[in-house]
Amino acid sequence: MKRDLIIIGGGAGGLVVASVAARLGLRVTLIEKNAQLGGDCLHTGCVPSKTLIEAARVASLMRRAGEFGLDAVDPKVDLGRVMDHVHSVIGHIQQHDDPQRFRDYGCEVLFGAAEFTDAHTVSVNGQQLQGRRFVIATGSRPFVPPIDGLEEAGYLTNENLFSLRELPRRLLVLGGGPIGLEMAQAFARLGSAVTVVERLPQLLSQEDPQVADSLRQKLEAEGLFIHTSVSAEAVSVDSGVHTVQCSGGLSLEAEQVLVAVGRRPNVESLGLDVAGVKTGPRGIEVDRRLRTSQKHIFACGDVCGPWPFTHMAEYQAGIVISNAVFRFPKKTDYRVVPWVTYTDPELARVGLTEQQAREQGIEPRVLSFPFSGIDRALTGVETWGEARFVTHRGRILGASILGPHAGELIHEIALAMQTGAKIGAISATIHAYPTLAQVHRRTVNTFYGEKLFSARTRRLVHWINRLLP
Repeated sequence: MKRDLIIIGGGAGGLVVASVAARLGLRVTLIEKNAQLGGDCLHTGCVPSKTLIEAARVASLMRRAGEFGLDAVDPKVDLGRVMDHVHSVIGHIQQHDDPQRFRDYGCEVLFGAAEFTDAHTVSVNGQQLQGRRFVIATGSRPFVPPIDGLEEAGYLTNENLFSLRELPRRLLVLGGGPIGLEMAQAFARLGSAVTVVERLPQLLSQEDPQVADSLRQKLEAEGLFIHTSVSAEAVSVDSGVHTVQCSGGLSLEAEQVLVAVGRRPNVESLGLDVAGVKTGPRGIEVDRRLRTSQKHIFACGDVCGPWPFTHMAEYQAGIVISNAVFRFPKKTDYRVVPWVTYTDPELARVGLTEQQAREQGIEPRVLSFPFSGIDRALTGVETWGEARFVTHRGRILGASILGPHAGELIHEIALAMQTGAKIGAISATIHAYPTLAQVHRRTVNTFYGEKLFSARTRRLVHWINRLLP
């Protein structure tokens, strides 16, 4: 039997395509290499990391109770119990990705490694499956740099981090990107002494430098040791202690080393060369309809980029459904893509930074407002950070929000950008008081405030009030 659609990869992107295509009555086969569906996000990425982050935030709040007029408590942290909680959350969400659920939709679910034997056939568990169209959604894995002695010494990545049962007294994090900083702060709040090593001059190199520097100050104030413009060059281990030799003669010791320096697309062992599917440095090469070099083979998610986000995989899955299932041509649009670094405070971003706007020949107007001026932030004792909007001719080109619940707040700005709304629409929108969302109105009102209280406006008001009774 020739399948209408064969999907390789049971993560976020593959599951969305499979559920829709099967419920529409197509003959669909979903193939997952591992023994369970859900992918990296559910088992070793978004879900466990955010659960751990929340546990660490509670521990931090317990120590900060004095700021709220309560007795501070130094929590006793049993990492094993914390990880049990993490895995209980994974197990609860796993129910939504039960293979039987997809089989009930009419989707065939197979577990095993899939490999193309020609452009219309894949082999899995010794079985040859033919398909009219294919979707590759095999995701990505941690990139481990070739550091001398690292393999022999042993290390952690997001794939085994959540199996720890004992809290490391000292944790060394290689990588100052989102994953590295999120886990660094979480473990520091749980009680580890944490050091971060980043080879670039700036943490979170894709973010606005001013905002990234502000976050660094907050992390250092919490006790993290951060080294930028430093590279790890060699690792050795003795009596359970890792010694990391870094550039500039810096030597660091820790019981555990977490490698969080980026991701690599899972393109190996798929037989892509046999299928005639081209790959590049960022993974499988696709056009804006997410077709590979073989037009009947599509790709979505981390395996093709351009960003390793679960919400990107889900968005791309919708594009694939339009093109591969409904056969209605639809192209990707990456102009408004929000993302969040889940530190505390969170750092949310959408669109262009000031520097990126200038690189495109745009002279932007940057509007900003601190959370220390937002009453709801004051009531929650969460005043660190600010909102920064990059604007041009009355419209928002991009925004960076560093502050409490920034990941939730960014979506009002994303919607404004997606619909082309002017900043005046945000100013005119009534925002409930007291809410953190008032930061949006306060930020754009800094633009109108300058005009409102200018000498010209003052003269006009004075003239009107003298002229009219």
